[in-house]
Formats: sequence, C-alpha cells, structure tokens
Amino acid sequence: MIEEIGTGIYRIGVPLPDNPLRELNSYFLRGTDRDLLIDTGFRNPVCQSALEEGLRTLESDPARRDVLLTHLHSDHSGNADLFALPGRHVYLSGTDLGYLRQFRSGAILERQRARYLAEGMPSALEKEISAVNPADNQAIEQITDQFVPLRDGDVISVGDLSLETVLVPGHTPGNTVFLCRRQGILFSGDHILFDITPNITAWDGVEDSLGDYLDNLNRIRDLPVKQTLPGHRGPGEFRPRVDELLRHHRRRLNEARRIVEENPGLNAFEITAQMTWQIRARSWDDFPITQKWFAMGECMSHLDYLRRRGLIRREEFGGMRRYYASL
Repeated sequence: MIEEIGTGIYRIGVPLPDNPLRELNSYFLRGTDRDLLIDTGFRNPVCQSALEEGLRTLESDPARRDVLLTHLHSDHSGNADLFALPGRHVYLSGTDLGYLRQFRSGAILERQRARYLAEGMPSALEKEISAVNPADNQAIEQITDQFVPLRDGDVISVGDLSLETVLVPGHTPGNTVFLCRRQGILFSGDHILFDITPNITAWDGVEDSLGDYLDNLNRIRDLPVKQTLPGHRGPGEFRPRVDELLRHHRRRLNEARRIVEENPGLNAFEITAQMTWQIRARSWDDFPITQKWFAMGECMSHLDYLRRRGLIRREEFGGMRRYYASL
C-alpha cells in the first residue's frame, strides 16, 4: 500500500471500490515545518480507512498536515476536509473550487443532466445513473474556510520541495499539475496517466473541454520533467506519453467525425454507442451504467471540438440535438 518514491515522498494506494480506476495514488510529502497530502479518495469508509492506515504507518502528525488537491473529482477530493484539521489548509485551484461549490449546491448537476437528456440519453438511464454516480454520492460534503484557492504559478513549499502550480484545464475546468523544477518531479494528477487515458468530458460552462486539454498538453510538453507521478496506475516517460495522448485524441476525433458523416442525424448517445471503447464489456449494452455517463461525456467533448471548428454541425429538433456533416 505504501511506496517510498524519493526522499520524503511516499505513495499511498487508496482502493476505489467497484470502480475501473481501481486505486488512487495519494502522495504524502514529509517536510520540516509541515507535511502535505496530495489527493484523498472517494468519501466512503474503504477509502477513508486505507488513507488513515497509510498515514498512521508513516507517522503523519495531523497537526502539521495540509491537503493539496489536483482537481475537483470526487475520487481525488472526497475526503479532503477529513484529513485537514481546523486551522490547516486544503489547496485547490480557484476555478475548481468554484465548480465544487456549485456541485454541492446541485446547480451544475442539474444543468449537466439537462444536457445529457438533450443529447439523447434516455431519461430512465439518466435517473438510474444519478442514483449511483460516485461523482455525486461519494463527494465531499462541505466546503469550509480551510479551502485556499490556487492560481497559476503559485508555489507551495514542503521541505526541499517547491511545488509550482501549473493550471491545465481540460480534465476539469481548473485542473492542475504541480512541478518541482529543481528535482524534475511532476505530480500530474489525471492530466497525464500512463496505463489508461484521462477522461475528457464536456463541462458545463466550458465551450471546448477537449480543445483546452490538447492545448495544455502542448503547453507543458517541454517542461523539465524527469519523473511523473500520476493520479492512477503506474508512472512512465513524460514526453512520449504526451505525444501519444495527442495522437490518441486525433484518432478519436477522426472516428467521431466519420460516424457523423456516415450516419447523419444521430444524437450524441447514439454516436457514443458506435465509438470504440477500451473497457471490459461485450457491447455498449453491457457497459456499466456509470461508465456510459463518462463515455458519453467524452463523446460530447469530441463533438464540441469538431463543431467549433466547423467540421460537423448540430441541429435541434423537438429538444433533441442531432449531428450532421458540415454543409
């Protein structure tokens, strides 16, 4: 469960029950004046007990521990307030902190659900997903005054490590990675994963999530990174993986465009069902229901990208959005 990555840097494996991600890489950084915990798992007893056990083994003193979140997703932020005592800090980008507040109010979820229905998801399926979606029912319960918003370029120091905040919207609107320039270490969260591909969904209030993601892959490609510590699964070579992720999305964009051109008038739910997915399911009908939500969100982000560049068009009939080749 615990792996020493380098001097004063430890990985705590936090199980994610009934989730294809399987485990979160939570990182504990031991400093001189304070310690830092990066990402905290879903808000459920399994994640909480695993993280508590790991921190006990590392003899982490809660009175000197702050929490740093790479982004707002519940598998990273769900337990944040439980592992920061009153008076300690929880750091998160200001953009994602704003979205997290809206999630807790229910405003964003309602707008997201409305879009999924307009894009073709059956109402019964949407209701079934909403009842079990861990993004909602295993999320952080309250946003306190412990939360400190981060901006691009802000630095958090822990011992010999200076973590530079690099804002990389895409995976979430305020997604961040943290670079220790002197050591060449990048805490990449879910911006760069090696064994799996980060999910890029269509976010409420964001016109082109995929375009943002691709722009920010290019933005950080030449950072002085020697070691990448991702949010899930194993590490890998930084720049080759950036290039592979760029190629991956070019292939996905070509696939989505081809489906639209060959099948004019499909909605996003129908297009999603025809796309290629690397998941343990025999067909779209056999997909785990929460994965249908994430797959459709990713499909919509690719359709948004193509539509904004005039490569496809969208029309609406009776409240249903359908896609066609460009005129």
